[in-house]
Amino acid sequence: MPVLSKESRITKTKALKPSEFIPTLCAALERELARLNEYNDKEEFPWDSVKALAPLGAWGMLFPKKYGGLGLGHVEYTKALEEFGRIDSSLALTAESHNSLCGSTILRFGNEEQRKKYLPKMARGMMGAWALTEPEAGSDAKSLKTKAELKNDSWVLNGSKTFTTQGSVAGVYVIFASTTPGAEGRGISAFVAEPGPGLTIGKTEKKMGLRASDTAQLHLVDLKLPKENLLGDLNRGFPIAMQILEAGRVAISGVSIGMARGAIEWTLKETMRRGGDEARGRSLRKRWAGENPGLTATQKIIAQHTAKLHAVRMLTHYAAQLIDEGKPFSFYASLAKLLSGELAMQAATEMLDILGDEARFMDNHVTKLFRDAKLYQIGEGTSEIQAMLIYRHLSSNLDLLLKP
Repeated sequence: MPVLSKESRITKTKALKPSEFIPTLCAALERELARLNEYNDKEEFPWDSVKALAPLGAWGMLFPKKYGGLGLGHVEYTKALEEFGRIDSSLALTAESHNSLCGSTILRFGNEEQRKKYLPKMARGMMGAWALTEPEAGSDAKSLKTKAELKNDSWVLNGSKTFTTQGSVAGVYVIFASTTPGAEGRGISAFVAEPGPGLTIGKTEKKMGLRASDTAQLHLVDLKLPKENLLGDLNRGFPIAMQILEAGRVAISGVSIGMARGAIEWTLKETMRRGGDEARGRSLRKRWAGENPGLTATQKIIAQHTAKLHAVRMLTHYAAQLIDEGKPFSFYASLAKLLSGELAMQAATEMLDILGDEARFMDNHVTKLFRDAKLYQIGEGTSEIQAMLIYRHLSSNLDLLLKP
């Protein structure tokens, strides 16, 4: 497709009620599936699909209506991300990172001028990117090397970022940099930036999965930002990043749930299309003689993963409800992130076993979900990090074993 300017991709948003949004979104995503698969095959960012979903409000789900958003609560937002994950996990990651990471940082920690400047454009489809990860600072974000120095009332940033989602297509960036050398987590600040001199796009990653999700390196060489582009308080960037990631874990769990649901749904439809259960020869229990095979391996696998799906969804919605109520939620966010990421990978893997020979084809929907699922055990805090955080919570409060 022809390369469009970022401004030309911005579209006005319809005034949908929250109760109307999810079914409308679901129908729109179904219509976009074939086109999204083409973008996935070509490893291109799906600008056409972004533009198609912009009038519904998909790019401003969490933003208040006064900034052009839908003003959804986190429960409804998580449900919407499940629909994204079921259809296309590349576009789901775009929606989640755009809303939960870049957008939420500006919304929660930006000043009113910054919110008015960026959020309405983001709600209409201008992409946002969140640049924290560096080649030597992944899970250990305190050790980032990018520096920001205040010179003549301007911030000057130098360093590199890696694995930046929407890195090469964004119209606005949230960038984290060290403003007090040697202070680690106590000396990091957040900045808002736009494409321009000093911000160069490096390598765009070619990935096993999430092939239509843009992932790029950023090189900052004397990137000059106005003094007022500081987001939040000076040297408070690390707590800002951790708060944003905590809520992001709940959101990205919605995507993982959608992926697991999609894998189960597509596999179940295929086994039914074949005329029932082809796994009769693998029956685990025969209760009756004759035609009835009893409980088969296929039935058991699908039933077990469906039970896990419902349990993890309830946990994730509980964590989202706590966010909406302004109550502590970080323990449940880590539980949801750990279990949902593992479920997405396990469900996709075992559904491929059921599909058998069909699993070897690249255009199989479950095969695509399988390739994509690994990221959801890694992004916004790996499964290992979540396990560590869960243990820390429990070691200081054993009552958490009794709740909710």
